[in-house]
Amino acid sequence: MQGTNDQRAGLLSGFAAYGMWGLVPLYWPLLKPAGAVEILAHRMVWSLGVVAVLLLVLRRWSWIGPLLRQPRRLGMLGIAASTITVNWGLYIWAVNSGHVVEASLGYFINPLVTIAMGVLLLGERLRPAQWAAVATGVAAVLVLAIGYGKPPWISLILAFSFATYGLFKKKADVGGLESLTVETAVLFLPALGYLIWLGAQGTSTLTSEGFGHTALLASTGVVTAVPLILFGAAAIRIPLSTIGLLQYMTPIAQFVLGVAYFHEEMPPERWAGFALVWAALAVLTWDALRTARRNRARAQAVRPAARATAAPAGGEPIEVAPGKSPGAGTECRS
Repeated sequence: MQGTNDQRAGLLSGFAAYGMWGLVPLYWPLLKPAGAVEILAHRMVWSLGVVAVLLLVLRRWSWIGPLLRQPRRLGMLGIAASTITVNWGLYIWAVNSGHVVEASLGYFINPLVTIAMGVLLLGERLRPAQWAAVATGVAAVLVLAIGYGKPPWISLILAFSFATYGLFKKKADVGGLESLTVETAVLFLPALGYLIWLGAQGTSTLTSEGFGHTALLASTGVVTAVPLILFGAAAIRIPLSTIGLLQYMTPIAQFVLGVAYFHEEMPPERWAGFALVWAALAVLTWDALRTARRNRARAQAVRPAARATAAPAGGEPIEVAPGKSPGAGTECRS
């Protein structure tokens, strides 16, 4: 039961995290005229402030000492911090430079990279329908890349950086709030130093654009911390391949915003590529529903068989005939 509850909590956390990330393109343009690097530095600084407050409120600091004595985990979290810095900075620049659709392509590629890492590095298994969906997704990515007429470097860097981030968080096996605390602590001093340097040069926008702009820059901590905490909670509770499938929520939302809100160009070949992506998602949804039905059928078949082995009043236990599996006829592949 505990495992089921953990998986349910992980799924809910994943849905919430990717839904928030999908809407973030509406937020970054509000921070102009600050540049991408300045916004990135504020994300690092204010995120640590947010998680520090959460730790104090929740009184969750007993983990710090034991973690400091585990250099392997610290090293993994340090790598995670480095990769997410690349991801954060490039994504902010892409959104504020009119590349929202190309950024969404990166997050369509990212689940494929994540699934590949789960299979190749962690030994996770995919069902045949999942393999078919992944193959369709690969074809979609190729069509979309050809449509751009050049290597989609923004998309590729976003994909590989975030997939690597997820992998090292998975291996570190540290809670979402705890891992984010370490990651932002690693990034805090360089970010703060950069902001101080901007202030000394007179090019910082923190205090030069009014109180509203200052408040928005400070809110980057909340906007950054909340979905990352949810993602961290999901990453240690559900398989990496499931994380890869959930990630499609983010690029769908980004794509819709890029086309309908930011009015970025969508030539026919890009529409064809996205149609393939949606076909892959349809296959994944169908497979998930079918698997859920099989699991329920198997559970219902096991319960009567379990009752049949119970001892009746005043008698011996009733045994199930040898060779008759309680779940026979309801095969479920893991």
